[in-house]
Amino acid sequence: MTQGQVGALELDDRRFAVRTEQVDGREYIRVTGEMDLSVIGLVDRVVERAEETEATRIVLDLDELEFVDASGLRLLLHLRERSLANGRRLRITRSASPQVRRVMELSGVGKLLPFED
Repeated sequence: MTQGQVGALELDDRRFAVRTEQVDGREYIRVTGEMDLSVIGLVDRVVERAEETEATRIVLDLDELEFVDASGLRLLLHLRERSLANGRRLRITRSASPQVRRVMELSGVGKLLPFED
């Protein structure tokens, strides 16, 4: 059952969107398109808002993420560190994109993130 707000933010001139939804005490954040330096601040703020809620789990859904640069990887590691200090509520859904998966594998970031498999 959906509770609370469902929100979306899309940047018209970019292939990027963030959508949020609260379902059964969980906060879902879906990132689609390209996550690079120009949007990581926005993603960080959306996750911070979720951390301020009483959600038992925060799920960062990267299934539709098509591209991530080094700043996006750095943000994911930062979110992991915050989660470790804040009840370990964060879980990440892997990207379906072979390119994103490869970047995470080559960088070693994929071994550190709390993926929900």
